[in-house]
Amino acid sequence: MTAPEREATTTRQDVTTQDAGGPVRDAPPYDGDAATTGQNTAPRTGRDVGRNSDRDTGRSAGQNLGPGPGIGHTTGHTTGRSAGGDLGAAFSVSTGASAGASAGADSEAGADVGGGADARTGAAAGYRPRGTLRVLVELRRQWRRRRTQLVFALIALLPLVLVAAFEIGGQDPARSAVTYADLAVTSGPNFVVFTLYLAGSLLLPVVVALFFGDAVASEASWSSLKYLLAIPVPRLRLLRQKAVTAALLSLLALGLLPVVALIAGVIWYGPGDATSPAGDAVPFGRSVVMLAVAVGYTVVQLAWVGALALWLSVTIDAPLGAVGGAALASVLSQILDQITALGSFRDLLPTHHAWAWIGLFATDADVTGMADGLLVSLVYALVFGVLAAYRFSRKDITT
Repeated sequence: MTAPEREATTTRQDVTTQDAGGPVRDAPPYDGDAATTGQNTAPRTGRDVGRNSDRDTGRSAGQNLGPGPGIGHTTGHTTGRSAGGDLGAAFSVSTGASAGASAGADSEAGADVGGGADARTGAAAGYRPRGTLRVLVELRRQWRRRRTQLVFALIALLPLVLVAAFEIGGQDPARSAVTYADLAVTSGPNFVVFTLYLAGSLLLPVVVALFFGDAVASEASWSSLKYLLAIPVPRLRLLRQKAVTAALLSLLALGLLPVVALIAGVIWYGPGDATSPAGDAVPFGRSVVMLAVAVGYTVVQLAWVGALALWLSVTIDAPLGAVGGAALASVLSQILDQITALGSFRDLLPTHHAWAWIGLFATDADVTGMADGLLVSLVYALVFGVLAAYRFSRKDITT
């Protein structure tokens, strides 16, 4: 055997005994070019790929090999180019330790190669859906809006306006009382009952519709909804946080009205009994408790207005349309309730039992109407709430 033949045989044996854990079976024949030794060894598993790199160029001898565990771990000594091509993202030039050690992450999950992504969900490291759009943050944001401050200011001023109207009108408390308007000036609790009765027909539904109807539609009108979803805030979480914030604002507004009315009524008309046009009288202490129950019933009974406004808010992307649509639905229901020809069909109207709390101020309190009103309102609220969630979860956000 000549010297060149012995040299080729020796080189072929060296190729089949690399540092990657023993001899390689069925190694391809050596082509005689030392610069391309690693290009014809694709069947290898990839362990220690690039270890035998060219010290002058830093180009890995196994750059074109198929991926395997550890690809992109080691780099050239001079230029620090990753043996795994573009798979290794950041690495140390001095040590050649690639930061993309986890290049074999789950590609279906969308995890970034060499990054800090969750291999299961593809989320960035540290991302928590529950930490996005907190209620307190959204509540402070909504409270700073001028329309919120204006609504609360008008609600606080309404009892004072009614007191001024009674004073200017010269109502005589001693005359025969036949309506709640006549009874309003006889005691503080009666003044609260009249205020709630007066505001319950239009003002309170409009307030609830304003907070719920403006929740999502305002973000769409400001073109900020797509950025909230791109944070990303999960859609159903965004809808829930908006609804919770609107509910808290509505609760504060509906609770502020009777509190201010009671204070103003006690100051101007004294802490007397709560009386009804039928002549029933409830002591002051008990009447305050009954007023609290009446306010709670009104809040729950108006839940259907909030759910309807929320559904319109995610459907038409127009705050005015969502608020106006829910308010008009309440007015239409009240008009239909006045048509006695409808008979028992009126019981299905959401506003049919809106003033059932009046029965609390009778000697024998009747809560049957309140139970029916709560049931009908909650059913409507559930239906509209499910429709809102379904619509928003499948809607194309283009604004």
